[in-house]
Amino acid sequence: MIPAKFEYEVADSPEHAVELLAANGAEAKLLAGGQSLLPLMKLRLATPSVLVDIGRIGGLDGVREDGDSLVIGALTRHEDVARNDLVQEHCRLLAKAAGEVGDPQVRHMGTAGGSVAHGDPASDVAGVLLALDGELVVRGPSGSRTIPAREFFRSAFETALEPAELLTEIRVPKQSGASWAYVKFHPRAQDWAIVGVAAVVERSNGGVGRAAVALTNMGETPLRAVAVEQALAQGADAASAAQAAADGTNPVSDPFASAEYRRYLAPVLVRRALEEALAA
Repeated sequence: MIPAKFEYEVADSPEHAVELLAANGAEAKLLAGGQSLLPLMKLRLATPSVLVDIGRIGGLDGVREDGDSLVIGALTRHEDVARNDLVQEHCRLLAKAAGEVGDPQVRHMGTAGGSVAHGDPASDVAGVLLALDGELVVRGPSGSRTIPAREFFRSAFETALEPAELLTEIRVPKQSGASWAYVKFHPRAQDWAIVGVAAVVERSNGGVGRAAVALTNMGETPLRAVAVEQALAQGADAASAAQAAADGTNPVSDPFASAEYRRYLAPVLVRRALEEALAA
């Protein structure tokens, strides 16, 4: 199908992008890699009156260190995140997830920031940021602010971004000594996960000292499996803790899987992720 008619603007700086967004209101949408927005426009599920192209803004891509954190520019392509030496060294969980986004075309065109800002509950990167207690840096008319990942995702395709705000950076803590795993079930390699699990485990005195488990596609947003984390903190083994994976979730039924099937699948994948992390 052909998208509805729209105006096209090219931003040459983050400040210019914010100005264009503020001038055009809620009808304006940002265009980065286009791997989420353009398919929706072709189906006319999204009909923005103005597209603000931020793909040519310099300084919004790449990875750098900042103390105990890694800073990923919002325009960094998924493939570049997956292959980056700093990410491979300090946050391999993020590298793993970025390397499993869609197919090669999507990974070479889609951006980490665009994926997160889209707010898709099935997003690989969003779930991992939740497990890592990551942060999102956004810029708007009043300047910059930092939003914890746990507060960023509000509902399906709805985030804490205000209409005139631009996501500029993703910040994740370096994984010093923590074990991790990313497991997802999908019909084909390029498909969204029916259910995905990101697990981060820190050991203490031979057992689990701290664990963070995040689920994708088990609700309107990525979710922390709080009941699983609590069970592990109380001494439960991986198999026993995983039985609580579906607690507090609200998965949807769609053409790929029913809500009931997702509730069955979540404990299976959580157990696999925890066992993989603990065996590392």
